Amino acid sequence: MEIKVRCQSCGMPLGAPGFYGMNLDGTENIEYCKFCYTNGEYTNPDQTMDEMIESSIKFMTENLKMDAEESKKMSHNIIPSLRRWRK
Repeated sequence: MEIKVRCQSCGMPLGAPGFYGMNLDGTENIEYCKFCYTNGEYTNPDQTMDEMIESSIKFMTENLKMDAEESKKMSHNIIPSLRRWRK
């Protein structure tokens, strides 16, 4: 299985220029995407892991046209393992 560098909040694959989050000093944060992290903080700091999972499923089914069951399985497998959500 291919190992992908992923946003440690939403699980989006990273690597393409312009998709990294930004630290407070304006430098790229290589752990988070621009949708989850900007100006040195989470864009949605009160979001729960369950809300992130639901948001991820919705995004993948509506925008990427993924099968609902596949996106649900993927979200439930990846998101809890990400740095932001680990306990």
